Amino acid sequence: MKPIAVIILNWNGKDLLESFLPVVIKNTPEHLAQIYVADNGSTDGSVEFVKSIFPMVHVIELDNNYGFSGGYNRAIEQIQELYSVLLNSDVAVSEGWLQPMYDYMQQHNDVGACQPKIRSYRNPNFFEYAGAAGGYIDKYGYPFCRGRIMNVVEEDYAQYDHPAYIFWASGACLMIRTELYKNLGGLDELFFAHMEEIDLCWRIWAQGYKVVYLPQACVYHLGGATLNKTNSFKTYLNFRNNWYMIYKNSKHITRILFIRFFLDVLAFLKFLLGFEFKNAMAVVKAHGVFLFTYHKLRKKRKQNIEKTVCKDIPVIYQKSIIYQFFIKRKKYYHELRHI
Repeated sequence: MKPIAVIILNWNGKDLLESFLPVVIKNTPEHLAQIYVADNGSTDGSVEFVKSIFPMVHVIELDNNYGFSGGYNRAIEQIQELYSVLLNSDVAVSEGWLQPMYDYMQQHNDVGACQPKIRSYRNPNFFEYAGAAGGYIDKYGYPFCRGRIMNVVEEDYAQYDHPAYIFWASGACLMIRTELYKNLGGLDELFFAHMEEIDLCWRIWAQGYKVVYLPQACVYHLGGATLNKTNSFKTYLNFRNNWYMIYKNSKHITRILFIRFFLDVLAFLKFLLGFEFKNAMAVVKAHGVFLFTYHKLRKKRKQNIEKTVCKDIPVIYQKSIIYQFFIKRKKYYHELRHI
């Protein structure tokens, strides 16, 4: 059996598969990895296309659209390879992209997951918004990246060309130990999509493993192929799932959620004053749904706390990234105090 499963989740993405799958096949060594397409009940002929044009790719057919979390969970249930790579269908991998991650994971048993450098497919000299050179969260649960804070994306001039511990690896391209993924319960399906990989990496750290960024590997992410940044449903998912994630994992839940509520009110007002009424209502809806469903998270929170080995995760930024960005005008990662 090959040691790695490269799993591309697909839902009605035939066009993306036509564009990106050939590159994945070309640049993925046959002896190292088996490529899978996990299909979330597509109706656009995706499955038939892959089976007829790329017979070397294994297709896992799911009977419905289970979202990012549910789709990967059901696919990885069927995977026996030592490592699983979650790879978006809109990612172009470079030559030699997989070997550095495999080698590093083989040599470091304390590392549970890793990600490569992620550049923009449209602007290859720049980092990509969703992942860049590795992700972090601040003390209030706001995510950001080396190479991207809020909407400011940096050009890559080799400033992050050294391996580093990170808080979260991007779901656009994430390698994880398959057994660890299964032991952790996989991605939380309550999230459906967005921030589920951050929640997963929080649990990885809490249970005594590390997450690493490896610049020797590089991929190019199109981004926004499912939901673009201005989509109000994406706004809803980001706000709701961020509350889910904090409630499930944070030690200081009461203080953090109180402050987050205040900051979310400011976000609501910003959307309102900018005439982004759908986004403003998405924030309100996110809070309402959290209050209505948070009881479902209590058991998960209890389980996470009981399994926690690392109580003080060293890569959580102990300041407010919102304050640093909007008040102190620190737009770039290197301007922050070292994490």
